[in-house]
Amino acid sequence: MNEIKILIVDDIKENLLSLELLLENDEMEIITASSGQEALQKTLDHNFFLILMDVQMPGMNGYEAAELLRGNKRTRNIPIIFVTANSRDEENLFQGYEAGAVDYLVKPIAPRVLESKINIFKTLYLQQLELMSKTSELNGIISEMEELHQELEEKNKQLEILSSMDGLTGLYNRRYFDLFLEEEWNRAYRHGHPVSLVMGDIDRFKAFNDRYGHVKGDECLEKVASLFANTFQRCMDKVARYGGEEFIALLPETDITSAEGLAEKLLDMVRDARIPHKDSQHNGIVTISLGVCTAIPSEKMNPLNFLKIVDEALYEAKNGGRNRYSRLEYVAE
Repeated sequence: MNEIKILIVDDIKENLLSLELLLENDEMEIITASSGQEALQKTLDHNFFLILMDVQMPGMNGYEAAELLRGNKRTRNIPIIFVTANSRDEENLFQGYEAGAVDYLVKPIAPRVLESKINIFKTLYLQQLELMSKTSELNGIISEMEELHQELEEKNKQLEILSSMDGLTGLYNRRYFDLFLEEEWNRAYRHGHPVSLVMGDIDRFKAFNDRYGHVKGDECLEKVASLFANTFQRCMDKVARYGGEEFIALLPETDITSAEGLAEKLLDMVRDARIPHKDSQHNGIVTISLGVCTAIPSEKMNPLNFLKIVDEALYEAKNGGRNRYSRLEYVAE
């Protein structure tokens, strides 16, 4: 069945046959209706590029049928040419165009005039179909591009997350931690809030690796990292793997007393984990040493010196026998 369809509406069978004969050599499918009601029904079953409609029909005339077609969203854009035996006086023309006609044909119909008018609307219809096809293709391409863009955004987010994390422990890495520290330092400076750092190092970790191997060493790092994360659980806290066996926690709005309490808690949690370490000086289990530092940022202070001081506090804890913490406060000179 051809995609190009025309509807001819006339209550007189001879008129329908006459129009069919005029159009039979054209490359289109001809559908006929003998009343306005039947014409409306045909538009439910077919898509037409043009309707040739007789004006004078019993029951529902052509004007009434045209008005109903114009009132339907599905059929409102189908061009209608009225076919009439009446003279084309202004009153008839006005009524026809008001009902929705695009043109008139007066009986008897001249074949060349009919062919010319039909070709115009056929060309317009084919152009419309092509445009719809191109639009559909374009919409498909746009949809694919939107899906690809969404996938790319998701992958970029995943990459960003992966680039911020330490692959072994799942904690933030040093690069991202340094960014967090800069942001939090500036925020604490603006609001006059204290900020604390807790830096930890697994005691005698090289000896642990030498004795138990790197697989066990990685398991030890993962366990200690988990204990760090479980100790500093606020959404504002940031915990990172800062070096090989070194971890650090950034604690916004936390004074020295609170930071020391958390350090004590972490020391206990690592001891309670009882990870075997025959080369440890503390009951044959893994322990950690911690440095704790608190500051209220001022114009004469900076986050790099803050890191340096907490590292000095960690060094003191190591020199003091390990398995302990040492505290220092960073104050403006």
